[in-house]
Amino acid sequence: MCGIVGYVGMKQAQDVVIEGLRRLEYRGYDSAGIALVHEGDLATDKRAGKLANLEKAIAETPLPSSTTGIGHTRWATHGAPTDANAHPHLGNESRLALVHNGIIENFAELRRELEAAGHELRSETDTEVAAHLLESELATGVGLTVAMQRVCGRLEGAFTLVAVDSHDPDRVVAARRNSPLVVGLGDGENFLGSDVAAFIEHTREALELGQDQVVTITRDGVEVTGFDGRPAAGNRYYVDWDLSAAEKDGHDWFMRKEIFEQPAAVAAALLGRHTEDGRLQLDEVRIDDAELRDVDRIIVVGCGTAAYAGQVAKYAIEHWTRIPVEVELAHEFRYRDPILTRNTLVVAISQSGETADTLMAIRHARAQRSKVLAICNTNGATIPRESDAVIYTHAGPEIGVASTKGFVTQMVACYLLGLYLAQVRGTMYGDEISRIVGDLEQVPGQVGRVLERADRVYQLAEELVGAKAVLFLGRHAGYPVAMEGALKLKELAYIHAEGFAAGELKHGPIALIEEGLPVFCVVPPRGRDQLHGKMISAIQEIRARGARTIVLAEEGDPAAADYADTFIALPRVPTLLQPLVAVIPLQLFACQLATLMGHDVDQPRNLAKSVTVE
Repeated sequence: MCGIVGYVGMKQAQDVVIEGLRRLEYRGYDSAGIALVHEGDLATDKRAGKLANLEKAIAETPLPSSTTGIGHTRWATHGAPTDANAHPHLGNESRLALVHNGIIENFAELRRELEAAGHELRSETDTEVAAHLLESELATGVGLTVAMQRVCGRLEGAFTLVAVDSHDPDRVVAARRNSPLVVGLGDGENFLGSDVAAFIEHTREALELGQDQVVTITRDGVEVTGFDGRPAAGNRYYVDWDLSAAEKDGHDWFMRKEIFEQPAAVAAALLGRHTEDGRLQLDEVRIDDAELRDVDRIIVVGCGTAAYAGQVAKYAIEHWTRIPVEVELAHEFRYRDPILTRNTLVVAISQSGETADTLMAIRHARAQRSKVLAICNTNGATIPRESDAVIYTHAGPEIGVASTKGFVTQMVACYLLGLYLAQVRGTMYGDEISRIVGDLEQVPGQVGRVLERADRVYQLAEELVGAKAVLFLGRHAGYPVAMEGALKLKELAYIHAEGFAAGELKHGPIALIEEGLPVFCVVPPRGRDQLHGKMISAIQEIRARGARTIVLAEEGDPAAADYADTFIALPRVPTLLQPLVAVIPLQLFACQLATLMGHDVDQPRNLAKSVTVE
């Protein structure tokens, strides 16, 4: 989940690398470092903490000019976030510099081998082991590309490696296995990055790499091989967003900007999904209709926010298709030896498309001959490439670590999948599907209306600064919204927050209610009378015990308003679509409360945007 940048060209490499790292810092911000090749030597600097610490050090002690360099922002795995453990790491003779994302699982065995051969390793990281191995191969007289191929053959685990050799100043060599890496294609220059944000300022032409491949970039070209040295080919594509999409656009945080981008993101996720006669068309779903008609079970896998999007999908897909749906945490899925068949459809949800646990889950599913459909925001990422089908969410870049528009567009994609399955299987009439698609197309405007009332939510955040705990309650499709609201608060404000199904209150959690405890209550629309009434009863129960009730319910709902200490009105939408509007105030609240508490909203402690290690 670390951020990696590589550059060869005519520009000053330091400027390109530092700017790329700035755009990738959301991937890890425990430390940062840079290595430049200069006149047959390496110039490096690395510092614990955020990128600003490295920039300050470079400003005080400038590095020499160079047109070849690599850089890294770290999310710590092996070894604490210290200067010594920061990347780049050097080989034994300091001829080679290396940055790394992922985990080398057999590093302890390799480290013992190196130390027995007289190597002195100065850090606690698995990365330094790979640097020493690479430099040892260079000492045999081979070039960096061959050295990388040989070393990768010895490594176990998931990794991206990017290296420079001081004896070969116009070349950067990288490798990937189960970890993200993309090439940026320029004119007289080429780039490497953990994702395209690293080089979007310079080029929108990109090359995606396959599994177990080594790539060599020079200013004149790009060469791809397998770990076995055989020539290979990457897949060229065009990045359909530009630099402005990765800027804050006047907001204090990327997260706040992304919250306010959600009307446009939902509209983009729906664009071009149906024909003039109203039939759904999901061009990226490459599974034959006959196979979809044979599906007798769906398993949705994801982690964190993506899993909550899957929980919403369960309610909708089961209702529309009558196919049983299970939702599993991806990191638990394959270890319980799940029962999978040819007629099982596994739906993998991942914003980045690189989530390691989810990637391993889909590989297990495919090995059992189940079909896999990915829901992803990142074109060319590993998970959609390795799936049988994909629905891209088209949300645009999401820089804030806490997902907002990623979550909302994942839910939209799940709704589209459910409706498409209903169309293929004939479980709904065409006019029913068209009506729900029409309801979905109203959502961007309805989300916009919620955002227009943001000041009321901000005022609530001011009133609740100092709260030690917050609870969230929901029923039906509001239950995953409650869990997502709690997750956002934990991620950003670092306070205890829990989401419960409201019906569980009497089975234990009501013991947590005490005087003044803030409780967010997501009330189903009045069209579901039984659910609505039960939720109102739950609100009465906790209010009677002293809770401060913050009620999210559709506008014009007097029963909900009567028992609310704070009432947040939601636009009227069908029950199954309510999560799209109900989650917005919870995002706004978490963002504002964390801001008032002085926290870094975009880069919350201990977290990174994309979890690329198991």
